[in-house]
Amino acid sequence: MERAVYFDAWFSRQHCYHPSLPARRLQMVADLVDYRATMLVWSGLGGGSVSLPYLEHEARGPIPPRFRFYGFINDVEFIREVQRRGIKVFGIIFEVQGWEFPVELNEAEDTILALNELRGVGKRAWIGLREFSQNRYPKLWAPFEKYFPRGLINSAGEKVTDLIAECCSRDIYGEPCHAEWVECPDREHQCFMMDRNNPVWREYLKAVIRIQIDAGVDGIQLDEAELPIASIFSGGCFCRDCMHGFREYLQELPTEQLPFELKGFNLETFHYGEWLLQQGYDFKKEREQAPLIWEYLRFQRRAIKRYFAELACYAREYAASQGRTVMVSGNFYNLFDQNYPLEPEVDLIITEMRNTLYRQPEWYRYVAGFAADKPVIVVENPFGGIIPELLANLQSGRGYDLFRMSLYEAAALGANMSVPYGCWMGNVIQDAFYAPHTLCLETQHFLAEHEQLYSPHTYSDTAIVYSMESNFKPVTRNYLFQDDNKSVSGLKEIPFWSICQAFSNANQPYDVIFFPDGKLRADELTLDDVYQYHTMILPECHYLTLAQADLLLAYLKQGGRLFVLGEMGLNLPATQRRSILNHPGALQHEDLDTFQLGQLPGGTQLHLSPSIDLATNIQRVAAGAALHLIRYDYSIEQDCVPLLPELELKLRLPDKFSALEVFSPGAVPQASLAVSDGLYRLSLRNVPLYTIVLLKNAKAD
Repeated sequence: MERAVYFDAWFSRQHCYHPSLPARRLQMVADLVDYRATMLVWSGLGGGSVSLPYLEHEARGPIPPRFRFYGFINDVEFIREVQRRGIKVFGIIFEVQGWEFPVELNEAEDTILALNELRGVGKRAWIGLREFSQNRYPKLWAPFEKYFPRGLINSAGEKVTDLIAECCSRDIYGEPCHAEWVECPDREHQCFMMDRNNPVWREYLKAVIRIQIDAGVDGIQLDEAELPIASIFSGGCFCRDCMHGFREYLQELPTEQLPFELKGFNLETFHYGEWLLQQGYDFKKEREQAPLIWEYLRFQRRAIKRYFAELACYAREYAASQGRTVMVSGNFYNLFDQNYPLEPEVDLIITEMRNTLYRQPEWYRYVAGFAADKPVIVVENPFGGIIPELLANLQSGRGYDLFRMSLYEAAALGANMSVPYGCWMGNVIQDAFYAPHTLCLETQHFLAEHEQLYSPHTYSDTAIVYSMESNFKPVTRNYLFQDDNKSVSGLKEIPFWSICQAFSNANQPYDVIFFPDGKLRADELTLDDVYQYHTMILPECHYLTLAQADLLLAYLKQGGRLFVLGEMGLNLPATQRRSILNHPGALQHEDLDTFQLGQLPGGTQLHLSPSIDLATNIQRVAAGAALHLIRYDYSIEQDCVPLLPELELKLRLPDKFSALEVFSPGAVPQASLAVSDGLYRLSLRNVPLYTIVLLKNAKAD
């Protein structure tokens, strides 16, 4: 398991300014070593969305002696220092961001007197991507032609003279869209949403990739991997390249799949934005009601995969041309399923949460299912969650167990919650998220000293299926059109999430299995991937590919059991659908509201007494079965998770284990074990916030 640090290193009591991160210091390197870090995410070289010369200055710019005195180093020096300690660094590419900053210059325009935070001195002007592409400041920045000797040519065959005007996302009236969530409202800077569907912007991002690889990064992190779907929040995108791409998408559809609104329409001249306006829709409100919206989203989901893969492939090819290898990842925001087709393109999964809460076990089990065998690193989100409150508590000396809970919950349930180091607090709060140093040391040391107890594989005997196509509309509707930031996943009314929540609330171990749509991502699951499960639950999986139907039937024939909730496989041939539903091992339950875990064939895997608020996961490790128990019953009055006097567990496992060993970051609870007919009875005394019970196999004795 990676031990990542969310390494923005922004300043306390000041705005977290995108995209340029503060200069690094040697003390930071020492802290990272103390934290037993193995990887840094969002960790440097972010200034490409200001300009390429600015990015090069971040990488190799000179450090004045006065700053050397306090250990300041440029990003190349920082990368080398942490690599010497075995820590991998991801360069961050803020793909969606195109910046323009207010600046104050001397009369000769060869010295920046103030940038972003102005002082009222010198000559007032603007500096950013637009000025870079126009060679506005030849005494400050290297010329555009240094990086693009032949210039950049857009899809209309025109030479680009303004990167902002050329590459930004646009609303239906042609106005630029802004990335408002990173623009600080009390500052004058402007961040335009850039569109990766534009080939010019992709060429620019490739230049950023080259500079970062030449600077020595271990990996390339493509932030905002869902580009340009996020522009929908701002009424986009209706730029030339999106409109051209959507027209081509519609033209490629078989006649029988063409939307009825376009029957007989001349697609050679079709422009979605103009057509919508003619229908009376401006995409500013009630966007879900806009005609062709779902076809438009399918086009954009396909574009996301195509162009993310192009940049990922380019990063690896360029690194190879320089005699190097690099990892590639992104920010797969909240692991929404539009990112699932991108997973084969990356070496590990990095995701920013949509909502950060104190308790989110069902989301973490979904995360583990998404990532499968790949490491997964999670970072918090200051919007719509508990981070501002938690930071205030930590700063006043409270909430330490709440912070411990956030890191240990992720580890227990199959992910790595990164340690915050000056992390983003949004565009309004003037502060950065630092947790107390000793608290970070404690949690990271426990994880490092017990990494043999963590694994992506489990002993869960139940799997809940997430069907990508079946959830396309309800999940997208919630994310893009309802924007529910009040629940752990933001999706609690969707059957898949309701079932996961029911299992988590009942303290049950379970796995999540992803069924792709068969188009954006092909089917890869085999019987070997599902053999361990006594029961597979299909919540409202109304769409199944033929390969998925064959897998389910083979699973039934080898003795597996299906619990079908709601509709299943309505798109399948009737005979194939009946062969699954009529099989003796399949049980169909139509009323989701009355579903109870006791209705499952074979019953539940774990029973515990007393019933308390905790989550469980049984990780399959080399030494045996590691039962992870993370408690959520925090006491506000005591400002801790108090010791639980006793806890009795009965656990069903398929393998034989002969002894146990118990681990905890604090006082280790007393434990005893009794075994009978594959049922393991555990008695624990004085149970703390986080406990790992290792049931040791014979080879481990």
